Formats: sequence, C-alpha cells, structure tokens
Amino acid sequence: MASVSLPARTTAVLLDIEGTTTPITFVKDVLFPYIREHLEDHLSSHWEEDECKQDVHLLKKQIEEDIKQNRACPVHTVDQTVHTDEEKAIREVVEDVLWQMAADRKSTALKQLQGHMWRAAYTSGRIRGEIYPDVVPCIKTWREHGLKVFIYSSGSVEAQKLLFGYSVEGDLLDLFDGHFDTTIGAKVDAKSYERIAERIGCQPEDITFLTDVTREAKAAEDAGMNVLLVVRPGNMELTEEESRHYNLITSFCHLQLTAHT
Repeated sequence: MASVSLPARTTAVLLDIEGTTTPITFVKDVLFPYIREHLEDHLSSHWEEDECKQDVHLLKKQIEEDIKQNRACPVHTVDQTVHTDEEKAIREVVEDVLWQMAADRKSTALKQLQGHMWRAAYTSGRIRGEIYPDVVPCIKTWREHGLKVFIYSSGSVEAQKLLFGYSVEGDLLDLFDGHFDTTIGAKVDAKSYERIAERIGCQPEDITFLTDVTREAKAAEDAGMNVLLVVRPGNMELTEEESRHYNLITSFCHLQLTAHT
C-alpha cells in the first residue's frame, strides 16, 4: 500500500486504539473475556466499597436513561439501595453488564466498571497491553518532529492508560499528550471531535485522526479533521466506495512526515 503524506498543517495526531494501535483480537479475546469470567467475583468482593457502589450507581442511571429514551435495556433494574438480597442485586448487575457487552454498548457506565476491573488484572501482571510493532517507533518519530499525540477511545481514560502503561513494551504513557473517552461524546458524533480540538487548543484542520472505523472517520471528517483509515488484519472490510474515499494505511510507517521536516 502506498505511503500517505501527513497534511502540512497537522500539529496533532489523534489515535483510536482497537484495530489501530492494538489488535482487535486483544480486546475481543483477552480483555472482554476477562470481564465475563471475573465479573461476579469482582462485584461480590468489592460490593460495599465506594468505587464499586459508584460503578453500580452509574449502571442504574444508564438503565433509567435507556428507559427514558425508549432504548433497549435489560429486564431488571439495578438498584443497590432497594434490594435486601445482595446476591440477587449482584446477579442483576451481572445481567446488565453482560447484556451491554453482548450488544456492544459503549456506555460510560460500562466502560468505567471494565476499567476498574482491568486495573487489577494489569497491575497484578495477569494482562499486558498488546501494541502493533510499528506503533511505538512511529509515534517517537512523530514526536521528534514536534507533533503532539493523543488517544481517543470508547474505553475509559483509565483503561487506556492501563493498556499503554502496562504494555508488552513497557510503560508507554510518556508517548501521549492526552487521552479522551466517551465522556467528551460518542465517537460517531462530529461534535465530539470539535470538543477534542477545542480541548487540545487548535483547529480541527490541525488534527489528523487515525481509526479503523468508517463511522468514526466520517464524524471526524464532518468536524473538519484530516482522516486516515487504518487497515489491519481482522479489521472490518471496507467497501469499494470507502476505500476510494479515504486515504488508507496498513502501518503507521506508511505515514510520511516529509512536509514536517
């Protein structure tokens, strides 16, 4: 695949994670199964702790909002304060979380709980974040050329920092100038990218966004950002129209910085 030149006015690179910096298989085959396998034990062990109570409260608020918006939601309503049967309450939280995961929901409540569970797995060494081999050397080169590098993922900021802080290549957090998650808005909403540009302190046209998801690419493009679609093994196949419309790279190494030297 041919190299693509970074637009000359670019001052910041915004990166997706899954399918862009990190194999989809790591998320699907390592991170998500860990949640499913350890969820009930996690809730039982931490149910009375403030952090867990906050996670459950956010899940409850999410269900209430889904009902208000007539969106699909689990049958049970999570309410830690009403149930006297703790085991029943925990089972209902488990049902809600597993339902959201099966529906591929990107809710902040779900992502926060997952992030808290992954923290224990990363810090204990049970999980190490996987990174494509081209990612680290290329980001280092971009930074040497004066570019700032940010992450925007549906996973919580905490989960992002855990993945890169406890990666197979060590602690990589110094490579990034900031992290964004769904608290700034959905990744398929153009307004989210406008807010990110504002937070970074530049115009959307100064940012190049790398992602493997065309709906995210369109939202960023609608906001005025430059967009590159990352084509990795296991990523969703693109239509002919999408392949023609977007600049494609199969490796970060294909992003040329000649205009920035």
